[in-house]
Amino acid sequence: MELGLETDDKTALTGKFRERIEPMKEKCPPHILQVIDEELTKLQLLEASSSEFSVTRNYLDWLSALPWGEYSDENFDVIRAEKVLDEDHYGLTDVKERILEFIAVGKLRGTSQGKIICLSGPPGVGKTSIGRSIARALNRKFFRFSVGGLSDVAEIKGHRRTYIGAMPGKMVQCLKNVGTVNPLVLIDEIDKFGRGHTGDPASALLELLDPEQNADFLDHYLDVPIDLSKVLFVCTANVVEMISIPLLDRMEVVRIAGYITDEKMHIARDYLEKNTREACGIKPEQVELTDAALLALIENYCREAGVRNLQKQIEKIYRKIALQFVRHDPTVEPAVASIQAIEPKEAEVDFNESGQNTAAKKNSELLKDINHEQMGKTSEIDKEKPADQSQSPANQSTDIKEAKESEGDKDSEIIETIQKILVDESNLTDFIGKPVFHAERIYDQTPIGVVMGLAWTALGGSTLYVETSLMEEGEGKGALHLTGQLGDVMKESAQIAHTVARAILREKEPGNPFFANSKVHLHVPAGATPKDGPSAGCTMITSLLSLAMKKHVRKDLAMTGEVTLTKKILPIGGVKEKTIAARRGEVKTIVFPSANRRDFDELTPNVKEGLDVHFVDDYMQIFSLAFGDDQIQNVEE
Repeated sequence: MELGLETDDKTALTGKFRERIEPMKEKCPPHILQVIDEELTKLQLLEASSSEFSVTRNYLDWLSALPWGEYSDENFDVIRAEKVLDEDHYGLTDVKERILEFIAVGKLRGTSQGKIICLSGPPGVGKTSIGRSIARALNRKFFRFSVGGLSDVAEIKGHRRTYIGAMPGKMVQCLKNVGTVNPLVLIDEIDKFGRGHTGDPASALLELLDPEQNADFLDHYLDVPIDLSKVLFVCTANVVEMISIPLLDRMEVVRIAGYITDEKMHIARDYLEKNTREACGIKPEQVELTDAALLALIENYCREAGVRNLQKQIEKIYRKIALQFVRHDPTVEPAVASIQAIEPKEAEVDFNESGQNTAAKKNSELLKDINHEQMGKTSEIDKEKPADQSQSPANQSTDIKEAKESEGDKDSEIIETIQKILVDESNLTDFIGKPVFHAERIYDQTPIGVVMGLAWTALGGSTLYVETSLMEEGEGKGALHLTGQLGDVMKESAQIAHTVARAILREKEPGNPFFANSKVHLHVPAGATPKDGPSAGCTMITSLLSLAMKKHVRKDLAMTGEVTLTKKILPIGGVKEKTIAARRGEVKTIVFPSANRRDFDELTPNVKEGLDVHFVDDYMQIFSLAFGDDQIQNVEE
């Protein structure tokens, strides 16, 4: 509330401040009351026209507006919290489990402390939206601010009062807005801080996000300690590695992997489709979006880890459907009630060979014919009017009414025929265009020198082929040529693979001088995509050996793992994403490093279902598996 001077009497202004402080006097910390009393005394001594007067007045306004000692009643009912979290989001088990643990501890203690949690994962998996859901589950007030691109420390710590137009930082503004001192604060995009001439805001967050320090958080503007120890901080980030180490050390990181196809189907059916349909004013019985269409939409248009793009495509489908309804019934009212007036009947939508809606075509032609007939009738009536002057106005109005009723009957018949639109796999392209993605699997049986690997990207996992081909042969011409936008680490990994492959070939086929006398070209498609990392090491060795020994690699096999010069397989990251990519590529057999067994065991059963996974710690185990030796070592057994 902005205070204004009703009279020139400063005593009246002081009285208003005292009235505002009175209700919270018992809860307000003594040091805050002391500062307020000192400032009120100072206000009395200042001239109303002086600049210092307005600075002091604004300062008192902020001090008295903060909710000192005001707490919202927290929910310690785990069952209710779980229900709220499941209502808003499907999956995200790790995040939900962590919040339920937080509530359980609070229930046993009778009070809850603040925590700093960081949700990390690819875009569109629900990191930001679950923050609001957590606040609802805990019955806390919610405040969100994004720090992406923030380069001014004053946004967090506030300006000093000496500046004109000085303001407190975001945390003080948050407490004033929510009216409690135990809100849930969502700090969005914490990995995208900027750094300018005004300091490093990421370093300014160190005090704010430290449970040992934030009990006495000092804002530059207020210059009095504020207790933020009861605030629950939830931060979001796409790439945790971009966060400074001291800041990351203060946060508890909960990783959110991308959604698999089954999860996306559930989310699309239970959340996205329902919300989009309501937003477009379409009733459930008017549209049928089949499971086959949804699956084709997810597989061929929306392969990213999150569901943001999936939501856009579903919105696009429903917008097209809304346009069809309005085109066939131009008189439709903006309210949903007019749509509800149509009685639902069986779908009478027919599709021709090209997937076009033939019923819609017929209806549009019928509408055109009706419009022509109506235009013809009106022109005939206009011609007859001068000749027939004896027709009374009452008769004219009756005729118009009857004409309108007959038009209405015809229109309702047309609407009934197109009342239900079927969106199936066959006509999906009519709504959202041609598929963006095609099958990742290029070969049914990989040719000699080609092996499928598994890669991790910020948008999720993907399959990756490593191809090798012989360039030229000649005495002493052994060399390796690399293409495919490979980073420095991946280039080194290729050199290691070349050395290890030479050693294995010398051991398996001593008389084969392939690597000594052959210039080999190694390529990793697609050429326009930058790639880096050591996890393709075992794939590169297998590809080189396949070319050298002229042997095909086992069908339906994908592998990932870093290889050392002594043939040891080191652990890799992104196990869930890579497993999902393998499933999408219809791979049945996967090779993972032994050290990643724990990561794989933590995956949900529907991700692991139907996969034959081998955990290895030495490359020779992969060699046996890939080239079908009799001594196949299945380490999983």
